[in-house]
Amino acid sequence: MSAVATAFGLVFDPYVLAVIMGSAVFGMFVGAMPGLTATMATALLVPVTFFMSPVPALGAIVTATAMAIFAGDIPAAMLRMPGTPASAAYADESYEMTKKGQLDLCMGVNLVFSVLGGIFGVIILIVLAPVLAEVAINFSSFEYFWLACLGLTCAVFIGTGDPLKGLLSLFIGLAIGCIGIDPAAGQPRFTFGNVDLLSGINFIPTLIGMFAVSELLRGAVTMEKAGKMVQQSVGNMFAGLGGVTRKYWKNFIRGSVIGTVIGALPGAGADIAAWVSYAVSKKLSKEPEKFGTGHIEGIVDSTSANNSALGGAWIPALVFGIPGDSITAIVIGVLYMKGMNPGPTVFLQTPELIYAVFIIFILANLIMFPLGWAAIKSAKQILRVPRNILLPVILIFCMVGSFAMTNSLYGVVLMVVMGVFGWLLEEHGIPVAPLILGLVLGEMLEQNFMSSMIKSNGSFIGFLDRPIAGTLGVLTLLLWGAMLWKVLPFGRRQPAAA
Repeated sequence: MSAVATAFGLVFDPYVLAVIMGSAVFGMFVGAMPGLTATMATALLVPVTFFMSPVPALGAIVTATAMAIFAGDIPAAMLRMPGTPASAAYADESYEMTKKGQLDLCMGVNLVFSVLGGIFGVIILIVLAPVLAEVAINFSSFEYFWLACLGLTCAVFIGTGDPLKGLLSLFIGLAIGCIGIDPAAGQPRFTFGNVDLLSGINFIPTLIGMFAVSELLRGAVTMEKAGKMVQQSVGNMFAGLGGVTRKYWKNFIRGSVIGTVIGALPGAGADIAAWVSYAVSKKLSKEPEKFGTGHIEGIVDSTSANNSALGGAWIPALVFGIPGDSITAIVIGVLYMKGMNPGPTVFLQTPELIYAVFIIFILANLIMFPLGWAAIKSAKQILRVPRNILLPVILIFCMVGSFAMTNSLYGVVLMVVMGVFGWLLEEHGIPVAPLILGLVLGEMLEQNFMSSMIKSNGSFIGFLDRPIAGTLGVLTLLLWGAMLWKVLPFGRRQPAAA
């Protein structure tokens, strides 16, 4: 208990609290800007942490990350431009709610369930860190291959309308993901002699193009209609939340559990957690036909998942020194820099610092509530700006974000090309969300498949040899079989004879 008391004293120091508040504002701003990701917010804070002691340094990173993940929901709902990749899974759903005049309810749900999901993830981090880390450490390339396959299966559920168009979009994303250097042989693929394409198709400019630029093009083409569409009154964000909570409390728990578990898997993170949770929500919903039309159910699941994944990602990072996502990879570097070697011994050598991290996590999620409310109220004034002024300003921010990810005009060109491509796809009824999912998981799928084939000397039996891999493999194959059965003529229900 003395370590806990020491941790409270370390956190509630005026200097540390000031750092946390400043980082919260910074993270909220970065997350709300399309293209400026939570990882970027963390990376930008690292040079500042050189001059801090361990507690304020970790406090700055934890707080900025939590705020950035939530803040990405704000432009996603208001402008269909996800501020961070973790918000892309339900950007369309949120924007459809805005078009229906339900922006207040959407933002209220995003804020409240982001806070609750974040706290859920922290509680699991505190209580079950060693147990979950033990499971996560048993994952090899075989398990990650099947996990990627399960994630790609989500494309059938997240796409609205025709499932075949969703699969087409998914395969386009997988094909785009093949551009670059072969991870196994090291040979360039589909680069056409272009040096920039050797690094592959950068995910962030593609995300900005597919969602933001395509929406800007749509707004420019239908300027008058778009200008009228976005006008929303600034009302009470918490009206109706009681009913949503009573109806979808199981969705919150399910999304939070999915987020925490996926966050605890090294290399997964909040982005994949949101996609998987949204797909599971649609699959298990009693009203799946409402998804994609502005239905709050999928948002409850996804926004709970991506925030709870933050706490889960720290489990392998603290217990084994293995990053759960790109953010905790940076955090591990900061821990080493501060003389804290992550691993089982960190709980024995510096327990007060670990407890301080737990307290900061809870404090950051509590701060998110008032600060998020203020950010939403401020951001909603953007909708009052005339569309012919707003669109060019947003385009400038998109260009800055794309340029920052590649440090060259390649990112800007890629953003524009993908924006036009995404707009053409949607004009023909092909959803872009499965394409983004394919681009996210394609590299993970290919790398783990090639690694697994090398380990098993080319034998496919190796994919089912291990207990966890075998379980995931059987589940995946059964799911694929059930989906195939439904589309085949003899698998469909025949109408009853008159």
